[in-house]
Amino acid sequence: MVALFTMAKTLALRLHLLRHLDDQILPSLKACTGKHLVSPCLRTFAACFPTRSNLSPRRICTTERDPLFLFAGTIRPYQELLASGSGLSLLHHLTSDEDHTFMKRLSSCTSSQQVLCLLRSYPVLSAAAAVSVLHRLADLEQDATCGLREPGILLSDLALNKLCQRLEHDSAKLEDEVLVRALLGCTRLYLDPQSRLVQRLVFECQKRLDLEHLSVEVLCGLSRAFFALEGPDGGMVKLAMNQLQNKEPAQWNMTELVAVYCMLANGLGEDGHYLELLNEMNALALRQAQRMDPVAVSTILGALVTLRQNQALPLVIALCKQAVHHVQNFADAELTVVLSALMHYGHSDHFLVEALERHVPKVAFTAHAETVTKVMQYFQRRRILSPPVLNTVAESFVYRAEEYSTWQVSQQIAALGDLGYLPPDVGRLFGKVESVLHARFSQFQPRALLDLLYACTLLQRYPLNFVSKVFSPYFMQQLQGEGNGLDPIVLAKLTQLYMTVKLECPFYDGPRLSPKFRVKSFLASGQSLETHVDPQFYNAVKSGLVDLLGARSYFASRVLTPYCYTLDIEIKLDEEGYVLPACHSEEIHKRIALCIDGSKRFAANAEKLLGKEAIKQRHLRILGYEVVQISYYEFEKLKNKEEVVEYLHKKIFPNSYRLSW
Repeated sequence: MVALFTMAKTLALRLHLLRHLDDQILPSLKACTGKHLVSPCLRTFAACFPTRSNLSPRRICTTERDPLFLFAGTIRPYQELLASGSGLSLLHHLTSDEDHTFMKRLSSCTSSQQVLCLLRSYPVLSAAAAVSVLHRLADLEQDATCGLREPGILLSDLALNKLCQRLEHDSAKLEDEVLVRALLGCTRLYLDPQSRLVQRLVFECQKRLDLEHLSVEVLCGLSRAFFALEGPDGGMVKLAMNQLQNKEPAQWNMTELVAVYCMLANGLGEDGHYLELLNEMNALALRQAQRMDPVAVSTILGALVTLRQNQALPLVIALCKQAVHHVQNFADAELTVVLSALMHYGHSDHFLVEALERHVPKVAFTAHAETVTKVMQYFQRRRILSPPVLNTVAESFVYRAEEYSTWQVSQQIAALGDLGYLPPDVGRLFGKVESVLHARFSQFQPRALLDLLYACTLLQRYPLNFVSKVFSPYFMQQLQGEGNGLDPIVLAKLTQLYMTVKLECPFYDGPRLSPKFRVKSFLASGQSLETHVDPQFYNAVKSGLVDLLGARSYFASRVLTPYCYTLDIEIKLDEEGYVLPACHSEEIHKRIALCIDGSKRFAANAEKLLGKEAIKQRHLRILGYEVVQISYYEFEKLKNKEEVVEYLHKKIFPNSYRLSW
C-alpha cells in the first residue's frame, strides 16, 4: 500500500508539471508554428529562446511554410576565417560509396539552385549527407551583409523542406556529431529559432549535453550553435564551455585544438572572453607547432588575428617556421590566410620567401585570384624584391586579368609600383592594364582606381586619359563618398599624381587638381609618401658634414620645399661654387639635396630604392636640385671619421680638389 501511494503521488506530481508546461510554454510554440508540439521535459527551453514579442524585426518574413522559416533577427552572424567569402568546411566525413559520390557532386555545385537540383535527384540520403546540404547552402548563400543572397529559393523548395522534416523526425537517432552539425547548419541558414526543426534539435542537444559525454569537437560545434542562438551570455553556451574547459586543454590532440580555435574565432572569443583558456591553448600550440599540418597552421594563424592575440608573437614565429614546410601543400585559401596573418603581425622569414619563390611561379597561372593578389601584397608590405615571383605574376596578369576583380588588379600593380620594379615584358603588362581600364573603368572603386594610377606613375607610366578623369569634380565627389573620406594619404597621392603629370608630362592640358585637395607636405605622421630619415644615420652624416664644411651653419636639415618634398639636408652654392650659409636666400646658383637613404628606403633584400623614394629623387632633379644619394650600404663600409669626410667630399664635390677648408 505504501508503494502504491508513493507511485500515485509521483504520478500526480508529474501530471502537474506537464500541465504547467502546457499552460506556460506550449501556447507560445503553437502561436509560432500553428501546430501542437508535444515535448516532455523542456527544462531550459524558456531560457534559450525569447518570446515572439521580444524578437527583433526580421529581414525575411514568411509564415507559409514550416519548419523552413528563415529569420535573421536573433541569429548571430558568423566570422569566417577564410578569405574571399569562402566559408569554413563543416561537411561531415562520409563513408559509403553513394554518399561519397553525392558529396563530390555537392562540392562541385556553385549555386543554391544546383544544390537543390542535386537534392531532388537523391530522394534517399543519409543523415550526414542531409546535414552537408545545409552547410553547402550556407556556404553559397551567406553574403557580406550577414544575410542570405536568395532566401526565396530556399523557402519555396519542397525537397529542402522534406529534408528538414526528416532531420526533425530522426533527431533522436542522429549521432552526436551529425546532430550538432545539423543545428549549426540551421543557424548558418538563419532558420527561425521557433521553428519545429530548430526546437527539436535544440531539445535533443540539451539532453545529450546533460549526459556530459560529448567530445571536444562536438562541444565546439554545440557552443557555436548556441552562441548564434543565445549570444555569449546564454546559459547553454556557458554550460557547454564549462564542460569543454573541464576536458583538460593540455591533453587535447591537434584536431581538438584546431576545433576550439575555430570556435573561439567565430565569435565566442570576442571582447576578451575565455582569455585564460586561450592562453593555455597558445602555450599548447607553441609546443606542438612543429607537428602541425597545413590546415592547423592556417587555421590557428587566422584565429590569432581574429582574436587579436598581438602578444602571441612567439607562436606566430613558430607557425611561420612550420609554414615553410607546407607552402607547396597549402590550399589557395589556406595560403591566403597564412600570408594575411604574417602581414598583420609584420613578420617575414627568409626561408618562407625562398619557399614562395619556388612555389608561386608554378601556380601563378592557376591559383585563386585572391591568393595571387595576397602573395603580391605580402612581398609589397615586407619590401621583398623577388624577380622570380614578380615576373611570373606579371606574366600571368596578361593572361588572367579578366578573372581578377578591379581591386585585385589595382593591388597587383600597386605592389610593383611600391617596389619600384618593372618586369621584363613591361609593354604587354601595361597594355593589359590599359585594356582593363578601358573595359571596366566604371567598375573601379575610387580608391582602387587612385592606387592603380598612382602605381603607374611610380613606374614612369602615365595613363593620361584616365588621370584627367580622376581630377574631375565628379570623381572627387565619389572619392569623398566612399566612406573613409579624403584621409591624408589619399590627398597626398592625389597631389603627387598631379605633380607627376605636370613635371613629367608637360604637354598635359587636362583638368587640374583643385588647390583645396592638395597637401603641403608628403612627410606626414603615420602613412607617408616619404620615409623618415633614420636618426642614427642622419647624426653620423651630420657630424661628417660639420668636419667637411667647417661649421653647422653651412647646411640646413629637414627642409620643406615648395613642392611638398622634405630634404634631409640642403646645401647652397653660389655661382663660383662656394658654399653659402644655410640662412642665405639670395644669389643662390645651385641647391644640393642630400638624400640620407637608410635601409627602410630600399627593398629589404636588395640595394634598390622603393618606388616612392625613386620618384622623389626624380622630381627633385626635374625641379633643379642636384641630388646626392648617401646610401646606408656604402656608408656602413667606412671605418673612421677621416674616411667619412673623404666619402662625403667625393659625393658632394666630385670635381673639386680639397686640401683643407
